[in-house]
Amino acid sequence: MKILLISPCIDDETRSRKSMLMPQLALFILAGLTPPEHPVTIVEEEIEPVPMDLDCDLVGLSCMTSNAPRAYALAAEFKRRGKTVVLGGVHPTILPEEALRHADSVVIGEAEGVWPQLLDDYEKGRLQRTYHSPYPPLDTYVPIRCHKGLKKGLFRIIPVMTTRGCPYDCDFCCVHDIYGPKVRHVPVENVIRYLIESGGKRFMFLDDNIVGDPRYARELFRAMKPLRIKWVGQASLSFARDTELLRLAADSGCGGLFIGLESVSESRLGQMRKSLNKVEELEKAIKALMGFGIILMASVIFGFDEDTAGTFGETLDFLNRNRIATAQFNVLTPYPGTRTYRQLKDGNRLLTEDWKYYDHTSVVYKPGRMTPSELALGRLRTREEFTSIFSIIKRFPYNLGHPLFYLALNIYARRLCKEQIRDYPRYAARLSLLEAQKPVIPSESELARA
Repeated sequence: MKILLISPCIDDETRSRKSMLMPQLALFILAGLTPPEHPVTIVEEEIEPVPMDLDCDLVGLSCMTSNAPRAYALAAEFKRRGKTVVLGGVHPTILPEEALRHADSVVIGEAEGVWPQLLDDYEKGRLQRTYHSPYPPLDTYVPIRCHKGLKKGLFRIIPVMTTRGCPYDCDFCCVHDIYGPKVRHVPVENVIRYLIESGGKRFMFLDDNIVGDPRYARELFRAMKPLRIKWVGQASLSFARDTELLRLAADSGCGGLFIGLESVSESRLGQMRKSLNKVEELEKAIKALMGFGIILMASVIFGFDEDTAGTFGETLDFLNRNRIATAQFNVLTPYPGTRTYRQLKDGNRLLTEDWKYYDHTSVVYKPGRMTPSELALGRLRTREEFTSIFSIIKRFPYNLGHPLFYLALNIYARRLCKEQIRDYPRYAARLSLLEAQKPVIPSESELARA
């Protein structure tokens, strides 16, 4: 049996990259679980075309929401060519009935727990329509080898996963539902073996919160220190309260942390289920992290119902005042399966359900206190000002722990911003058309505010 595993791009017409930061981890995990007698070809469509004429028997496509339409198009073409198609990933997990219309089989949840059975069923001609293994243990997690792609110059950072599961249940996030509320761990010795065998020196930890279990994080960081690697990951700002854990992270090679600020509005922070819910608490935590030479990469979200035109300036002032190294400026995206999606759909506030626009940057709904166009333009102008040469230089002296990393992050962010500015007129025209065509019925909360 010959297997083709694909990570689709969002839009084949705009695919132009020759390399990417890191590979799609799920595909390499499945390749590691596949018996050696079954050759596996992995394709990252962002950097290479899909070989439609490849001699294969089984095609697996892993997709998020934004690249689901492309995955469905590829699935249709492979099915037309007589191939068996399996769909998996976040979007098929949330909407399995939709995915089943495009595939022979759909994996719901984490594929590691069902992949061997799926392959065996296929070989015996009894492939099931769906496979589901909720929250499999990670103690048998198979180390994958992405370093071959690194040697070819395709990837620059090796992804690592040490935990899954999230105890938080944010309205706009589906991680809690997909991976469960309990945090599960890959044994530390397995992680260390993988880091060593990969041959790499730069890693990205994909855990939603690498310090979610402080005891596990301490053990991991102590074991990583002798490896002399550099790594970045995601963490909650409450991490800054634990000075010992901060020191261990820095000593183990932590160069930067991606932190989800979401909002810096005092009123919005009070509504979030976070341990740090005041602006002064956020600023104190940021100062503590930066004191250990850790670069902070913040994620902010615009478009909550409490947000107004003044939110953009308030956010920009916070980021500059606290010398944040770099930031992602996202639009609230109502992913299917989340409470945010259900609330906006019930209120008839969705502008489109064309999934390719559910990408963190496109406005797909009617905001509470501004127009869709005001939200889109406000986000872009905030990003443009934050990535200006003046702003980058002004923040530089406060991020000298990893100066080259700081400059690389900001040069990349500035380039992406320029691309979005270039494409904005076309995007704005499409958004205006959606606003004009969609009859929006006010929700009960909107009527109550009126």
